[in-house]
Amino acid sequence: MTEATQRRPRADGQRNRARLLEVALRLFLERGPDVPFTEIAKEAGVGVGTVYRHFPTREDLIEAAYRSELDAVCAAAGELLDQVPPRDALRIWMDRFVDYWATKIGLTEAIRAVVAAGGNPFAQSRERLDEAVGALLSATAATGFTRSEVEPDDVVVSLSGIAMVAGVLEDRDQLGRVLDLLYEGLRTRS
Repeated sequence: MTEATQRRPRADGQRNRARLLEVALRLFLERGPDVPFTEIAKEAGVGVGTVYRHFPTREDLIEAAYRSELDAVCAAAGELLDQVPPRDALRIWMDRFVDYWATKIGLTEAIRAVVAAGGNPFAQSRERLDEAVGALLSATAATGFTRSEVEPDDVVVSLSGIAMVAGVLEDRDQLGRVLDLLYEGLRTRS
């Protein structure tokens, strides 16, 4: 490996990449996968060459935008456990998961382009989500709040089902009540 390939990205490069992903995600959700790179660059406050330097193809950018959302929802589990009691972290994360899923559904057309080009944006998604839920369940079980036999993947599947109908549910209060039902079903019985 050469010195150039071992160097860590510069801070401004990391900021540019993060800003590009944020802008691209929003524009893909609003307008679909064909948003010109020039518009993404302009809104991100960078030159179009910066977009291509970070993401040589449209599919690279779409996949990275999706994965950034996956990274955020997975990281949120640990962040919440550092900030609030485990029982609150679990319930807050459940809402965050539904928001992540809504983004995933909003990117369906864009993700199809990635898959058609031979990419697999969902590689390791389930495992990573299971790890995030597992951390939340371990913490809540350690406090006696949730049952220790609950499988993280069962929670991910349940949340995914709820999230799939979330777009149909126009009432966010109803969605909250449905999530509360799942949340209460995870609790220990005394």
